[in-house]
Amino acid sequence: MIKQTDRKMERARRHLRIRKKISGTQERPRLCVYRSNKNIYVQLIDDVAQKTIIAASTLDKEIKTKYANKQAAKEVGALIAKRAKDKKIETVVFDRGGYIYHGIIKELAEAAREGGLKF
Repeated sequence: MIKQTDRKMERARRHLRIRKKISGTQERPRLCVYRSNKNIYVQLIDDVAQKTIIAASTLDKEIKTKYANKQAAKEVGALIAKRAKDKKIETVVFDRGGYIYHGIIKELAEAAREGGLKF
């Protein structure tokens, strides 16, 4: 009998494998992405001080698209890049959260790069 895979568990294992290798600091925070079925959430995190520096999501008032799709990902990526520039943050470490770098995650990353973030 074939066992059914638990997608949440697999994503969590991938995320832990990624998190072993990367960490954010005050000068170069970690750009952490979480994607649910309805929304996209992005945070810039200082792992040394264990603080969230900046956050953006599709729940913000500046975002017009209120769903977790590619258009919303572009808007959230641009918004996090703009907020990071206001705090004088230029370089970040990208944490894709265990998600495959494809589709929504890729659009978000490219929009953040176009907004001026380097990673």
